[in-house]
Amino acid sequence: MKSRFSLCSVLTFAIAHLSCFAEESAFTQLFNGVDLTNFKQEDAKEFWRIENGVLVGENNAALKGNNLWTEKEYSDFILEFDARWKGTTERGVDTGIEMRKPKIQLQLGVSGSLRVDMSGSFYTGGKPAYPEEGQAKDAKNLMHPEGEWNTFRIQAKGSKFTCWINGKPASEYNDEKFIGPGPIGIQIHGGVVMKCEYRNMKISPL
Repeated sequence: MKSRFSLCSVLTFAIAHLSCFAEESAFTQLFNGVDLTNFKQEDAKEFWRIENGVLVGENNAALKGNNLWTEKEYSDFILEFDARWKGTTERGVDTGIEMRKPKIQLQLGVSGSLRVDMSGSFYTGGKPAYPEEGQAKDAKNLMHPEGEWNTFRIQAKGSKFTCWINGKPASEYNDEKFIGPGPIGIQIHGGVVMKCEYRNMKISPL
């Protein structure tokens, strides 16, 4: 019985490992670190640039915002990326990842409406805009100090949206409203002086 149990344990581990490897190998680069391939580039150059393999977004002189949208639409997917941001006014930075139709956003930085850091929380635009069940209430303890890179993982599967911060579960939100496939967008919020940076962005359709 002992040897059979050991064999079973080894097989279970091997299957789990192979499953994980298969998932990881399915990732493709969304941002290639060189140019804006895979993204719609109309008006993008006014707000987005690439420096040393990093996608950098900033407001223009009129403090207008911008969304950098993917060419493709996605339904179920896993998206991974590193991000960091910096604000030069009291209001702070308001960036994030838009997805699906109608749009739902993973907030990064300070919410423009709440004036509170809601990083890792899901923004629906409804009432409430940040449903309590979709809030990353422990995000401050999961994230590195301000100005450092943090790794985010978003999974959109059916009506469920899940976020991990630096490898640890941060938030989960379930809503049948947001099931339509749509492009993925990276947001620069208008009306603030801010800078956001993204790198190592890859995606795996599910």
